[in-house]
Order: sequence, then structure tokens, then C-alpha cells
Amino acid sequence: MKILILCTANSCRSQMAAAFLKSFAPELEVYSAGTNPAKEVHPLAVAVMKEAMIDLSGIKPQNVANYLDQHFDFVITVCGDAAENCPIFSGSVKQRLHIGFDDPAKAKGSAAEVLQEFRRVRDEIKNEFFLFYKNETRVKKE
Repeated sequence: MKILILCTANSCRSQMAAAFLKSFAPELEVYSAGTNPAKEVHPLAVAVMKEAMIDLSGIKPQNVANYLDQHFDFVITVCGDAAENCPIFSGSVKQRLHIGFDDPAKAKGSAAEVLQEFRRVRDEIKNEFFLFYKNETRVKKE
């Protein structure tokens, strides 16, 4: 099964969602991309995923244009902007879904408050994508 997780910058939410899906089922082909990719994955996204024992260091944001001609079983948007501006895929897409989350990169407050927002969004992403994995991928657990 091939899945693309799409957001705007591909620096936080889509990276976390893709990493969690891969951790649930390594046999899934999971990619993440952005409609307007950032230069790097947000450092706090890397930090909070490290707390969850997932390494995002070394991963680079990708442009959705790199994937438009490919086949996907699911294209899942995780932010409103990507959902509204999801491009047309010349490859086939069996199903499009939107599972939206707040953007932790826009959090305001002290460093501790911003870090807590990244953790909150990380945990929401983990929970929602585990439900997606259980309900939609039909991958059998071994």
C-alpha cells in the first residue's frame, strides 16, 4: 500500500504522520511532501519525535510536484491549506482524505509552551494515524 501525506511546508505534521505510519507498519510505502516545502524539518518536530523514539534528523522536506505522476492508495492532507490547494495527480489516487491538525510551528508563548504544543500535536497525530492504520490500511499485524 502506497500513501502520501501532504501539508504545506512538509516540516512538521506531514513528517510526523509519515514517520508514525512507518513505525506502525514498516511494509507500507509512506511518503510526505509539501505544496510549498520548507528548507528543513522544524527542529522542534525533530526533538519531539526523538522523544517518541523516531529519528527525523536527516530528512528533507519534499515538493509534492515530485509525486504527481505516481499511483497512491491514499493521499492524506494534514493541514487546511494543503486540503484546499491539493494538486491534481496525473497518477491514480484511490482515495483522498483530510485529517487536519493545528500547526505547532505557529504556536506562541514561552519556549516551554511552544514545545508543549509540538508534543500535543505529535500525540494527536500519533493517535489519529494509528486509527487510520487500524481502520483503513487493512494491514494484518504479525
